[in-house]
Amino acid sequence: MAARATWKGHLKISLVNIPIRVFPATDPAATISFNQLHRECGTRIQQKKWCPTCEVEVSNADIVKGYEFEKGRYVTLEEEDIAKVRPASTRVISVMQFADASTIDPIYVERPYYLAPDGQVAAEAFAVMREGMAGRAAIGKLALYGREYLVAIQPREAGLVMFTLRQASEVRAMSAIDELKLVPKSVRPEEVKLAKQVISSFEGEGDLTQYRDEYQAELRRVIDAKIAGEDVVETEEEAPPKVVNLMEALRQSLERVSAEKKKTAKITRPRAARNGRTAAPKRRAR
Repeated sequence: MAARATWKGHLKISLVNIPIRVFPATDPAATISFNQLHRECGTRIQQKKWCPTCEVEVSNADIVKGYEFEKGRYVTLEEEDIAKVRPASTRVISVMQFADASTIDPIYVERPYYLAPDGQVAAEAFAVMREGMAGRAAIGKLALYGREYLVAIQPREAGLVMFTLRQASEVRAMSAIDELKLVPKSVRPEEVKLAKQVISSFEGEGDLTQYRDEYQAELRRVIDAKIAGEDVVETEEEAPPKVVNLMEALRQSLERVSAEKKKTAKITRPRAARNGRTAAPKRRAR
């Protein structure tokens, strides 16, 4: 099924305005979600807004926003107060600067979206700007639903990918973590050398498509068994070995990887004919 756009607007780069469509880059339906039910009758639970002081259920009309400026003390804001500073939705992504794509720290990235041209007329300008942005990221702002978002846009395949970004004030500095002060400033060279050997034995191309969510798969298996009225068989997990010494743990890791590679090589090695050549596969009789 073709993807459906969730937003339409313009990508504004200086005097260039490109009509675009925005598509979610992720699929929330891929993750299993649950509803809360009453165990006794199986009815879905309703979430009610309750005031413990007045002991009454409160309607949305009687709820105001409150900011806690001191413990237990609030200042209330009405909708007209917030409307004075709320940015108007402009349906325009305004690019403010371009930077090397590698400068976008992943810690700032929140949610990805795909951008595509809105119509044939916009397609040519879209393609030109996409090619011109190779290796770069556009930093811009988007006012939507009463909020202002900081975004980064980069070329990806035939289109553009846009990431909403956290503000710098939202990112906590690592220096605030006291436990990191326990990390030693110097380490033993022989341990580092062995650690590098272990790391190199796991090197790959970073292809995330080869992995699957084992938890979601097992959860689906349990759900399907429940629906079919079957008993759920618990999957046994291999207990990790208890190795206290770091050097010994690294050595055992190398030995395990080496053994697994030898095992895989024996399984995948083709059978050889008696004359030493690789045996050709037998043809299936028609």
